[in-house]
Amino acid sequence: MDAGLNVTYIILDGHVEVDKYRYLYFMIMFTAYILIICCNATIVCLIVIHRNLHEPMYIFIAALLVNSVLFSTNIYPKLLIDFLSEKQMIPYSACLFQVFIFYSLSCSEFLLLAAMAYDRYVSICKPLQYSTIMSKTTLSILLVSAWIVPACHVAFPVVLNINNKLCRFTLKGIFCNNSTNHLYCVSSRVLSIYGLVVLLNVALFPMLFILFTYTKILIISYRSCGEVRKKAAQTCLPHLIVLMNYSCLLTYDVIIVKLESDFPKTARFVMTLQIIMYNPLCNPIIYGLKMKEISKHLKRLLCQAKAN
Repeated sequence: MDAGLNVTYIILDGHVEVDKYRYLYFMIMFTAYILIICCNATIVCLIVIHRNLHEPMYIFIAALLVNSVLFSTNIYPKLLIDFLSEKQMIPYSACLFQVFIFYSLSCSEFLLLAAMAYDRYVSICKPLQYSTIMSKTTLSILLVSAWIVPACHVAFPVVLNINNKLCRFTLKGIFCNNSTNHLYCVSSRVLSIYGLVVLLNVALFPMLFILFTYTKILIISYRSCGEVRKKAAQTCLPHLIVLMNYSCLLTYDVIIVKLESDFPKTARFVMTLQIIMYNPLCNPIIYGLKMKEISKHLKRLLCQAKAN
């Protein structure tokens, strides 16, 4: 704690041999951050520019990719500074803000994927009612809710922890996440129960809804003609891949608090890097290659760039 400025600092103790490999880590993470911004921004720009992509499915994809950029921007700038610093520290207030943004955007990803699953369900199972059900109003409500609902859920425990007494000032991680629970002198049972409710509301229930929706889609597609099955495979497979990847990584983040004392530092470091690199980098690649219309515009863009 800095007595003069009355600022409490948290030491981040999740870095592995930072002094020896700091410049290597910096270059790797800096390159990853630039790639994340460029890849996601490219797909988003294609969706914005081309009118035939101004459909709910592609708008949800654009929202998901914007979410990835915001998620990365919450972590990478501070992480890059840490790799070049002698001590990896963060003010407690900034740490709580990072926790808030991290979990708000993480849960937003599940709700956006749930909205995309609903859109695919209506498109494939109720094609004649699609334009009526997926109106601009419905689209706007789903998009706003995907960001506002998680933010409201996560804000409550973060605000309550602002004045919570700290007995430890070392965090086992490279950024602030649920490991901050180990810093407090007394763990709140109420907040633990509330955290479980949040996890159910904005992660587990949306995931179950997605699995239920795609099961219905697969059943109806199996009973339909080959064209419907092909359409279902082309549009649903990328969403399912993203869902499985993200679910595995979030599951790790949730249970790591319980295993923290036994989990090797190097393994924890590698897994944490996957959380902040895998989905933000893979999402634009998956949607860019697997979604036919986006892939077509992307190939055209690359051909024009090559010709120039």
